[in-house]
Amino acid sequence: MPFRERDFFKERFSEGELRELLGSIPPSQAFAWRSPTARARGLRPSAEGLRPEALSEDDLLRLMLEEPRLVRRPLVRVGDRLLVGANLKALEAFLGSSSP
Repeated sequence: MPFRERDFFKERFSEGELRELLGSIPPSQAFAWRSPTARARGLRPSAEGLRPEALSEDDLLRLMLEEPRLVRRPLVRVGDRLLVGANLKALEAFLGSSSP
């Protein structure tokens, strides 16, 4: 299966590109909530009372554009479908392949 790889740390997304890539998936589902970067920025749900729903989808998109480490990886697009995150079973099902 042909594919295109993009290092979005080197070739950052524009707002339009990221919105188009996510399509109907809300930024909150592609946001790396458990990442060290989210923790360092105080963005992880914690005892201090941060609730993810307190940030708007536009806020999350802006943060992801400012800091690519806040985007869950990998992002795999096949046609108009997008898989977010590194779940091998979900990736296999998404691509229609099976484990040997």
